[in-house]
Amino acid sequence: MPATAVRKAELYRMVMPEHTCPWGLKALDLLKREGFEVEDHHLTSREETDIFKARHQVETTPQTFIDGKRVGGYDDLRGYLGKEVKDKDAVTYTPVIALFGMALAMALAASWAAYGSVLAVAAAEWFVAFAMCLLALQKLKDVDGFATMFLNYDLLAQRWVPYGKVYPFAEGLAGILMVAGALMWISIPVALFIGGVGAVSVFKAVYVDKRELKCACVGGDSNVPLGFVSLTENLMMVGMAVWMILKPAGMGH
Repeated sequence: MPATAVRKAELYRMVMPEHTCPWGLKALDLLKREGFEVEDHHLTSREETDIFKARHQVETTPQTFIDGKRVGGYDDLRGYLGKEVKDKDAVTYTPVIALFGMALAMALAASWAAYGSVLAVAAAEWFVAFAMCLLALQKLKDVDGFATMFLNYDLLAQRWVPYGKVYPFAEGLAGILMVAGALMWISIPVALFIGGVGAVSVFKAVYVDKRELKCACVGGDSNVPLGFVSLTENLMMVGMAVWMILKPAGMGH
């Protein structure tokens, strides 16, 4: 049988002492994985890069050429090869799924280490507490960004703007104290208050006012849609606080 012809491609990408274009590396890797023989051209200076852009009338590098025709940048290459091209503005639940998945894994690991079982009551408690801490961490990475986004829907923050900057610290504090099982007289009221206000705010914005907003639950730069996820975050805090109040005396952590 005749051998399959090797497809050839040319790639122009920035490779400088102070900077190597990551998208160029990704394009090179993609082409090789798709079976292309790549003629890899390095643009080794800003001047050389600018000349290349002007010659081909493009604004960015890398640029890929296949069969003598320009395909374009990395996203264009993915589309040309039939790969998924992510929409940077599309809403997504991925950050929330990753966060809650990590919180669950941490809770089960801690339960196993402490009790030799992943079925301990503490595992469920730690899951909520760890999730609160991780959610607070996401907000604390950019408190100003979170507080600004939070103003779109939180009823208390709209009346008292500084609350947007207080919220992440309050959520983190309540989560840490619940992990430790200490100072419940602080963590329970804090979780009840911020969770209750948050749940009412989200419910009003999404289910009463029918507004389509992005959720600030994982920080101010997320594309997570406001709705079920944020409502769940707040109801988890309220539920955890109520459980801590009603939990039978002598039961584990």
